[in-house]
Amino acid sequence: MALLENCLRVTTVGRAIPQSQCLHSFSSNSKEKLYFPTYRGFKKSRLTSIESTPNSLHSTHGNYRKSRIICKAGKAISEVREVTDSSWESLVVASESPVLVEFWAPWCGPCRMIAPIIDELAKEYAGKIVCFKVNTDDCPSIASQCGIRSIPTVLFFKKGEKKESIIGAVPKSTLTAAVDKYIDV
Repeated sequence: MALLENCLRVTTVGRAIPQSQCLHSFSSNSKEKLYFPTYRGFKKSRLTSIESTPNSLHSTHGNYRKSRIICKAGKAISEVREVTDSSWESLVVASESPVLVEFWAPWCGPCRMIAPIIDELAKEYAGKIVCFKVNTDDCPSIASQCGIRSIPTVLFFKKGEKKESIIGAVPKSTLTAAVDKYIDV
């Protein structure tokens, strides 16, 4: 429940519009109202017609309110952010937390294979480590400063000091074992 303080409740109020009352295309002088219906479900009697005409999906008619909670805290905590030349010192070197940095490039196949694993680690170790990525095409100076000669390469920093380097698309267990060495238990 502690995370709910960083969440928002979004309520949509709408009116379902039957398929036969479709809105015309917009023009700059159009004064028509546009309704964005959210779907409450389907009436049981409509299920057979839905199966026969898939383009006629629309919700039960009438006004209604629908609420849902959107939490942005999870994305903020577990997001793997991009580091640039200008932010390298402040985000990686000056970090009090252990830092995992992935060096990658968009054209690199093994980099695309390891990216979801880095995302998972960022979520699993949220609050214990900070995860960043460096595009070696955009920031070649950081890559040469760190001695990167092959990608993907994952570096671990603790208190601004490079501790370990893992080269290649390795399994998650290899990265997890390395992360476990540097987090304070």
